[in-house]
Amino acid sequence: MRPLAALALACTLCLSTPVHPADAPNHDADVAAINKIVAQFKTAVIAHDGKTLGSLFLQDHDSWLEVADAKTWADVKTRHPDAPKVMHSSWKQFANDVQAGSKPIEERFYNVRIETNGAVASVWFDFDFLADGKLNNRGSESWQLVRAEDGWKISSMLYSIGR
Repeated sequence: MRPLAALALACTLCLSTPVHPADAPNHDADVAAINKIVAQFKTAVIAHDGKTLGSLFLQDHDSWLEVADAKTWADVKTRHPDAPKVMHSSWKQFANDVQAGSKPIEERFYNVRIETNGAVASVWFDFDFLADGKLNNRGSESWQLVRAEDGWKISSMLYSIGR
């Protein structure tokens, strides 16, 4: 068979047999492992444990974006006209800030949803972030995870900020 024809046949076969997350052989185990990452993240924030937070992320990749909701964006623009709507940060900066913080902090997660095919995963949830027992911000958050050689790791994070 000619190489181009073989490639076309392989692509056709792949496209004709969809794989859904529930079809993955270890779907329940993957979801449980990802839920463990979510729990470790929340516990590490409360404990100001930047080292544990850092261990949950893919070490050589850092995509972290914060986007203000409409009301918050309007408030920010009033005070800081040149402020960007989409702000870039990093898990490393977050882990350092958590580690260095002296006030109690906590991120509460609601409506957590996990989708995975065993190789990649997405976690989506609503959250409240408390600082010193008071609501600092709230929004929705999305994590993208990959199954690395040493287990599930967060590869990117995107979240909205509101009050």
